[in-house]
Amino acid sequence: MSARILVVDDVEANVRLLEAKLTLEYYDVITCHDGVSGIALAASEQPDLILLDVMMPGVDGFEACRRIKAAADTRHIPVVLVTALDGRHDRIKGLEAGADDFLSKPLDDVILMARVKSLTRLKMVMDELREREESGRRVGVDTGGVARLKGSGGRVLIVDDNTLQADLMAQELSLEHRPMVERSTETGLEAARGAVDLVIVNVTSESFDGLRLIAQLRSKEPTRRLPILALVDTQDRPRLLKALELGAHDILTRPIDPEELGARVRTQVRRKRYGDFLRQKLDHNLEMAVTDPLTGLHNRRYMNGQLDALVARANRGGDPVALLVLDIDHFKSVNDSFGHDAGDEVLREFSVRLATNVRAVDLPCRFGGEEFVVVMPGTTLEDAHRIAERIRRDVGASPFRILGGEPLGITVSVGVAATMGGDDTPASLLKRADEGVYEAKNSGRNRVVARAA
Repeated sequence: MSARILVVDDVEANVRLLEAKLTLEYYDVITCHDGVSGIALAASEQPDLILLDVMMPGVDGFEACRRIKAAADTRHIPVVLVTALDGRHDRIKGLEAGADDFLSKPLDDVILMARVKSLTRLKMVMDELREREESGRRVGVDTGGVARLKGSGGRVLIVDDNTLQADLMAQELSLEHRPMVERSTETGLEAARGAVDLVIVNVTSESFDGLRLIAQLRSKEPTRRLPILALVDTQDRPRLLKALELGAHDILTRPIDPEELGARVRTQVRRKRYGDFLRQKLDHNLEMAVTDPLTGLHNRRYMNGQLDALVARANRGGDPVALLVLDIDHFKSVNDSFGHDAGDEVLREFSVRLATNVRAVDLPCRFGGEEFVVVMPGTTLEDAHRIAERIRRDVGASPFRILGGEPLGITVSVGVAATMGGDDTPASLLKRADEGVYEAKNSGRNRVVARAA
């Protein structure tokens, strides 16, 4: 898996060394030598990862990281701070600035590449979600709210058989989050299926295999997207690398520093909420793409896809499918006499009456204007005719009450068709139902006409 990596360092030798190492692993490398240029390149080039030196003149790495994470178009890019500094204060300062990790020089090449691979893999998942979310933005679907996402108040699951260590982590995290502790793989997996924002796994546990737990969390659908923070001993490189390989999002080394724990947990909780936000927006965008915004019914696009599949199944010997085409009588006169707002209210009320008079398995849709369609799986022509009559009677039985105006008497003309053999198509079914509507209109309106093949 290749990726584009931006290297920012004011020392030319450091830049060339990192560029050589990354290029050898087939990464595409972009370089610059100061924080301002790094911020600009992050926005223009949209790399998959930024390796950012801390000690630079002018805008240092901490400030550059803060600006990158504050900007809407770059906040999703993982940032690894790379520096000769190794103090606790600097490490926590980097994490608080929004960095995804903090690596000290001289770099351990194996750990560096493991972190690069882990973070770029995560970035690519986020990119796919962001691309779909951007599609919704282009068609006018609101996608605001990212800036309000916080890293506090998370539901954090700690899976650790070291009672003292687990309780100390829970106590520390309880100041900002809602931690809970489990002592085994079985209870940990069960708890992770609930409303959890982050799982902390002690991979050095004695009574269970923490690495296997990470693998199980990654392999099961309900927990596959959960962020995982792996707790390892400082010198235990094999477990550290294996945890990253299996899909841990971040590493926390023992002995545990409370401030570092808090900083890493906040980062992961914020990232989880960002991913959830994008997925919710994606679901909303998909729903908007197949829903008529005025009536709340499905739209013509969705109807076409469902009807195609149902007719094809009927032609292969499956259950028949029936179709109702409904056209509100004299709807133009409603708009002309009372205005389009009144017309919209009529359409909304008609949609409610239509939806409440069909079965749960049926698919009522707005076809366009004042025309509606109901797709009825497993329904014969006679049964569809009976349901159409029920809809017609309910629409005309009581007037439509329009806000600020007199009640309006509304009626509907309905055409009915159903598959009758092995050579029907969605187009032919719609045509027969349309012909039924025209006949109903020409016969005085407010009636149902069924058309056999």
